[in-house]
Amino acid sequence: MRRLAAALAGLLLLAALAQSQPMPAPPAPRRYLPAPPKKLTLCGEPVPLELPHVAEALDREFTIAVHDQAQVVMWLKRARRYFPYITRRLKAAGLPEDLKYLCVAESSLLRRIRSRAGAVGLWQLVPGTARRYGLRVNRWFDDRRNVEKATGAALAYLKDLYAEFGSWALAMAAYNCGEKRLRREVAEQGVKDYYHLYLPRETMRYLFRIMAAKIILSRPAAYGYVLPPEHLYRPRPSRKVTLVNRRPLHLRLLAAACGSTVRELMELNPELRTYWLPAGKVTLQVPPGGAKDLAARLAALRRQAGPAPSSPPGRPRTVVVRTGDTLSAIARRHGVKLEALRRANRITGSLIRPGQRLVIP
Repeated sequence: MRRLAAALAGLLLLAALAQSQPMPAPPAPRRYLPAPPKKLTLCGEPVPLELPHVAEALDREFTIAVHDQAQVVMWLKRARRYFPYITRRLKAAGLPEDLKYLCVAESSLLRRIRSRAGAVGLWQLVPGTARRYGLRVNRWFDDRRNVEKATGAALAYLKDLYAEFGSWALAMAAYNCGEKRLRREVAEQGVKDYYHLYLPRETMRYLFRIMAAKIILSRPAAYGYVLPPEHLYRPRPSRKVTLVNRRPLHLRLLAAACGSTVRELMELNPELRTYWLPAGKVTLQVPPGGAKDLAARLAALRRQAGPAPSSPPGRPRTVVVRTGDTLSAIARRHGVKLEALRRANRITGSLIRPGQRLVIP
């Protein structure tokens, strides 16, 4: 009996010890870690992935992009709205279709986005380049936000850059950092190959961001992104009309004439900077049902209209900085907010100098 009791006690002790030990954790589930392809071309030019720094740069941008689920989903939704149009323009101009991925890297396909350097729109054009290629950037319009007009300007610019630099890799690099900077770096380093040039850090990442967008958006299902067609954004239906205004026209009156709203007109015409259209000939988009007999309806409404709710935009005031002036003092003197004054003059800090001309918003 003693032996039996001792054995039973031993078994009970072992059971107690077993219960006190933590159970081994189940193995962690394996994560899906997609890798970029081993071979790749961009605009028909081979990407030298046999070079370690090139392979690592692509791996970095691809890994960051492919795991940003919300961003990729939004890319796919917006691409359905803009890619068919951009692809048609590229084909008509005889340019590589891969250039459509450049505007994904530039703006994530957002029409109104603005960079700290003052670049605006789907193609992120700066004012000087935009005006050089025929876009309006003034107090009434900013055509960089108009997809059709900005696409024409961006493609013409890229075509000129390719003609100068002789490769699409260098043309896209110049698009990012500017042709003057790229010319200077090529001359300084004696190298005319994007993958062997030391460029601004943003430009050295730039093409690999474009490549990452191409890899993911050309085969989204391969990386786990499958969206039903009804979840994709479609182009907004509209009709182009041309108005001849004897005097500035408020959008509220135009909206009433075409059975629309100011908001819808601003969405269809993102280049509009105010609620006013200037005097003279103006071409814009209106809802499909509002285009027929628009001029006659508008003329009738003009005769009945009361005073407009605001005034047309005037020419911006400018001031010259005097010795001892500060940005905050100028803002107080003219009754504007400091941040508004900074934005109007693209000033990130507070440094100004005597003789500098500032725009008062």
